[in-house]
Amino acid sequence: MSLHEPVSAAEGVPFWTPKQILKPGQARVPQPEGKEIPKLFQPLQIRGLKIQNRIGLSPMCQYSSINFEATPWHVVHYGEIVKRGPGLPIIESTSVSVEGGISPQDLGIFNDDLALKLKPVVDFAHSQNQILGVQLNHAGRKASSAPNYEHLEDFAGKSAGGWPDSIYSASSVPYRLGGKLPVPKELTISQIKRIIKDFGTAAKRSREVAGFDIVQIHAAHGYLINQFLSKVSNKRTDEYGGSFENRIRFLMEIIDEVRANVPEDCPVGLRISATDNSPDNAESWKIEDSVKLAPLVVARGVDIIDVSSGGNDSSGHARGPKVGLHVDFARAIKKAVGDSALVSCVGVLKDATFANELLEEGAFDVAVYGRAFLKNPGLVTAFAEELDVRIENPRQLEWALHTDIPQIIGAITEAQKNAEALKI
Repeated sequence: MSLHEPVSAAEGVPFWTPKQILKPGQARVPQPEGKEIPKLFQPLQIRGLKIQNRIGLSPMCQYSSINFEATPWHVVHYGEIVKRGPGLPIIESTSVSVEGGISPQDLGIFNDDLALKLKPVVDFAHSQNQILGVQLNHAGRKASSAPNYEHLEDFAGKSAGGWPDSIYSASSVPYRLGGKLPVPKELTISQIKRIIKDFGTAAKRSREVAGFDIVQIHAAHGYLINQFLSKVSNKRTDEYGGSFENRIRFLMEIIDEVRANVPEDCPVGLRISATDNSPDNAESWKIEDSVKLAPLVVARGVDIIDVSSGGNDSSGHARGPKVGLHVDFARAIKKAVGDSALVSCVGVLKDATFANELLEEGAFDVAVYGRAFLKNPGLVTAFAEELDVRIENPRQLEWALHTDIPQIIGAITEAQKNAEALKI
């Protein structure tokens, strides 16, 4: 064998990178000294996907797009995190409709050209033997907002690339009385049907054009689906308003449309606000509603429910920095669906030890982190060190992360001896 024989290349991507034979973030089997692998680093099957650990990357808006197109920022940002091996990474809110972006700087996937702009992000993840999911969304009455790094105003006007005259919701109810967000127009039935179709075609091109492995429907944080679910924002008197069954109809029809447009082995996720965080408001969406909803969405084809809260009632209680603030909600929803679906939980899950204890308890199935990954893209490695788990790393990083200096020196010395012997 030649000392200069090249390593094999990753397959199916339009650039050269060494093939990652094993998945970074995967616990090595067996562990040193026969240690048991903690639940946080045990694999999990979701339809046709097997994820190598139970650490999820929460979708977090980057507000870094131009004309709704992905840019090098997205490749670098997500690539830096995904190459380290979170089992279930989902990229930020991506609009299914031309008027559905949270801000003018949001990603979009409402045509094939936009999906092609996302493909390099997916290609990089796949080149590292990783999966990647996309969050599909329509912002409804929260659309055309200013990005959160600008605090001068609540919405983006026409001069900032916004569309304040094309803001729609379940009903003509503003997010905040006296606020700067425009009063939305109530969607007509034909517009509702069109948006439902938009979710389906977005899911289809997410798979077929961009190559994403999982699609997540965003029904949380006060965006359009959430606006239909809650009486706080839904005052309709037709088949999409009034009773619980009518208010969930929009979501149910979206799930049907998405499920019909992706392969059978493609997981479909759903992010929900378990509660409006307005316990004193009789019209607010409450945890009891989410517990009732959960088995119904699972029966329609949802594989994993991601539990968050708030965002639809401007007078609701602030979530705050409470550790594990959604754990009780996730636990209740997990009890409602049992083994028929997976449940993930986001919200100040603190550290690996805390998350692993909750996973071992069975409170939920996947621990999802947002700001923690922004602070430390190598969070998976940090968690492995905290739990004393030996994991696989990208080949380019393994020598630095798991090989000590004497081993490196020994390997170099041995290689030099072999080279000298070959010259004789």
